[in-house]
Amino acid sequence: MFVRKKKNSSGSISIQIISKKKGKYKLVETIGCSKDKFEIEKLIKKAKLRIKELEPSLFDYLEYREKKFTLKADNVRIIGDELVFGKIFNDIGCNNIAFPKEKQKERFKALVISRLLYPGSKLYLIDYYKIYKKEKIDKNQIYRLLDKIYSSDLKIQIEKCIFKHTISILANKELVVSFYDVTTLYFESESEDDLRKIGFSKEGKLNRPQIQIGLLTTIEGYPLGYEIYEGNRFEGNTLIESLKLLEEKFKLVYKPIVVADRGMFNNCNLIELDNKGYKYIIGAKIKTLSQNIKNQIISLNLKIDNQTKEIKLNEELICKVKNKENKIKTTKKYTITKKTISQRLIISYSIQRAKKDKYLRDKALKKLENKLNQKNLKKSDLKLSYYAKYLNLEDKNNCPIQFKLNNEKIKLDEKLDGLKGYITNDITLSHNEIISHYTNLYNIEKAFRISKTDLRIRPIYHRLETRIKSHILIAFTSYAIYKEFERRIKKANLDIKFKLTFDYIKTMYGYKTLFGVEPMEFNEIQNKILDAINLN
Repeated sequence: MFVRKKKNSSGSISIQIISKKKGKYKLVETIGCSKDKFEIEKLIKKAKLRIKELEPSLFDYLEYREKKFTLKADNVRIIGDELVFGKIFNDIGCNNIAFPKEKQKERFKALVISRLLYPGSKLYLIDYYKIYKKEKIDKNQIYRLLDKIYSSDLKIQIEKCIFKHTISILANKELVVSFYDVTTLYFESESEDDLRKIGFSKEGKLNRPQIQIGLLTTIEGYPLGYEIYEGNRFEGNTLIESLKLLEEKFKLVYKPIVVADRGMFNNCNLIELDNKGYKYIIGAKIKTLSQNIKNQIISLNLKIDNQTKEIKLNEELICKVKNKENKIKTTKKYTITKKTISQRLIISYSIQRAKKDKYLRDKALKKLENKLNQKNLKKSDLKLSYYAKYLNLEDKNNCPIQFKLNNEKIKLDEKLDGLKGYITNDITLSHNEIISHYTNLYNIEKAFRISKTDLRIRPIYHRLETRIKSHILIAFTSYAIYKEFERRIKKANLDIKFKLTFDYIKTMYGYKTLFGVEPMEFNEIQNKILDAINLN
């Protein structure tokens, strides 16, 4: 409650007590009105005393507890988790999921919210229940819940409610562009099984078994869906399968434009996407393209900052797939597929990028020159350097190997400074739209960073496959709530660092009465956070 001064048409000032609950203001009582300044001050003081009588604060209770009843520490509850994240959980539709028992839904919700406030082991849920709910829970109850989540259709229900919510907050209520990427999650174990495999680790854990997560998001990084793959699988082979499962699960009417890192789009994927009617945007490494295309790019003569031009590509793509070995010996070891696809190569020029390219090349050339001045130089000393392409190798009989800089190659490379390429098979998008879509690819990388740092999705300690998959599902739901919370806070333009909002939520208290848990008076920022959540 607070005191409001309301100016009347007669020129007098009314002193009123206003309450605010669930984002709505309500007139509680009018203390009086006056035109005299001193009288208005008296009315304000009277209103403040009246507020204390109507709604005592914690300190008032401690000071005057002998008047009504004693406020014990056991009666104080932390309610910020439910007021903020509990509401978002309900708003995105997860509260409508048909769990076999209501208690299971409550504990799943607690697992999701506790990962936002106290990320780490799911055994932290025991502490979460003790601090927030004043209840005891056994660890075996948590493990049994993990077994049930993935052994039923609950996963599909949860994914569908998150997908439906994500589509509802898009500008046109339609999925136009989808981003895809894969990351690895390692285990604190050395044993492998059908899912946990030692493979190429993006986290540098070369001797640890891992799994791979293929994630699909919108331009802004809002989650669409995910799939789990074996740790030793080539990530480029996951794209087509993830898109197929997305189509089947959510009955997509229109196929989105797919944006992903260049490593995801091998020739086989490009041919498959084109055959299935998908449009795509990928980055092009200009300096690795054929000399014919390089010459065309140089002839564009791009020198103005942010200038763009286009080249039409009609290249034949070749997909070579190794056949699986079987008892029947086949003469063909590989299956080769060829297709000519019409593509657009968009070239953009940036002065800042040109300066960076020149700086890196000059720095590398200086290192190469220093190495060339060394005695007894071996070929192996230079072969791993990307800039070794600028060298000419003279290997004559009975003569030591000689290395010389090729100035022509250096000059050719200089002509490509500041240029970046984007390839697409979509004929409707403008140059700026193509570049903007690809630039937003960082949002999916940000999604993995949030999951790994803020939500601490890894390392994983589970051994059973059902519990591993349930762990990922919980983290996926937590990420969906995290992004929706972030969206609402940004929309409200709160003048506070986003990460600090979690600390304010942890200090939203209530006290237990005979009629339930009543919220205590929140500070200004806490009220703004609640307004941001409730107004959306």
